[in-house]
Amino acid sequence: MVNSQRPRIQLPNRPLSTGFACALAVVLCSAVIRGENWPQWRGPGGQGISTETKLPAEWSPAKNVAWKVEVPGRGHSAPVVWNDRIYLTTAIEGDVVPGAKPAPHTNGGQPFVHPDSVGANRRHTYKVLAYDGKTGSLLWEQTAWQGTPYDDRHRRGSYASPSVATDGRMIYAYFGSEGVYAYTVNGKPAWKTSIGRVKTLGLGAASSPVLYQDLVILQADDDEGADSAIVALDARSGKERWRTKRPVQVSWSTPVLVKAPSRTELVTNGTEWIIAYDPASGTELWRSKGVDSNAIHTPVVGDGVVVVTAGFPVKKTIAIKPGGSGDITGTSNVLWTYEKGTAYVVSPILYDGLVYLLNDRGVMTAIDAKTGDIKYEGGRVPVPASFMGSPIAAKGQLLLTSEDGDTFVIKAGPRHEVLGTNSVGEPVYTTPAISNGRIYIRGDKHLFAIAATEPQRH
Repeated sequence: MVNSQRPRIQLPNRPLSTGFACALAVVLCSAVIRGENWPQWRGPGGQGISTETKLPAEWSPAKNVAWKVEVPGRGHSAPVVWNDRIYLTTAIEGDVVPGAKPAPHTNGGQPFVHPDSVGANRRHTYKVLAYDGKTGSLLWEQTAWQGTPYDDRHRRGSYASPSVATDGRMIYAYFGSEGVYAYTVNGKPAWKTSIGRVKTLGLGAASSPVLYQDLVILQADDDEGADSAIVALDARSGKERWRTKRPVQVSWSTPVLVKAPSRTELVTNGTEWIIAYDPASGTELWRSKGVDSNAIHTPVVGDGVVVVTAGFPVKKTIAIKPGGSGDITGTSNVLWTYEKGTAYVVSPILYDGLVYLLNDRGVMTAIDAKTGDIKYEGGRVPVPASFMGSPIAAKGQLLLTSEDGDTFVIKAGPRHEVLGTNSVGEPVYTTPAISNGRIYIRGDKHLFAIAATEPQRH
């Protein structure tokens, strides 16, 4: 049952995006086993890790940009790639509609309007787009929804923040209260459905879909928690297969699938509780005290550990051993905690045994995932920067892309070292993708394909 004494959630004046948090979640152990496709928010398993090695080391607007194409509208969904097809969503804003207004909100039991909430008084068009990964050509586009949205979004955010998920046969797109949409890879509509109206304090949806077996799973947490739920849809028909109520207030996190010793667990971030479910049935497996903050970050997984984080109003990192039962708060399943170094929006990354935290200004912390030992704190990028996109990793390096469009290349390991800085020359508010030897970066206005030794085409 939702605690009627839950604290007021504290909200800074920054948007949430998938530079937010959010997904075909591949069952993973301590290592990601596929790097060719990037089938969800943050790639295989939602972990931001690629096994590819033949990637460009340097780029700029005039160097190693294979192509760039203009993307209509505004979207913070990250590129998703399968077999040289790139999938995005976007939201195109239209005219003001007289009388249209957002859903009402409460926070701490009192009426609440976020000062940066906008959008529900205008007509919008939500689209799903597919591009050719080799040329940048638009292969197809589908209008998923048109109308006045149920709720506002952050003024710097987008109604197209959740990333799509794909299994190589179907594309699944989630637009919060405006529904879930399935398409074939060739753009033919397969089904559409609604999981209900989800209030997000007027800041917009961000959690991305997760695929498990024949299910599409969505984390849909609502304002003060009265209607919070995690929901599984039949991937073939869109029909609801299970729904489990959640005792947590609004979140913007994407869940992850974790391979425990004897089962697969679906681990969710939350203000009041971190909860693991059986992804096949929605049955709760275990829970631990939550992050006591806005639950935005995607959990990271590796070396037999799942790490759950948050960055506002308090900074919290909690490392948990999966496989528990019941309330594991304060038990040996909670391996270690840390209370510095996290960002408001940016998720951490767990790569080669180390958890890397990144704060809003790019200051890094490296922690041993198993033991919690601090390897370094205070690692800085070379120029002042702000971040909304989350880090990704490949070939022993971390790539951190700032809102200015600069990608800082950091050597992975126990010592902080900046190897280089690259730029697309355009603001970036989401997380890049890696596939087939290329890095795909969604800028504010364009989609860029970064590839070694290829000429630029417009």
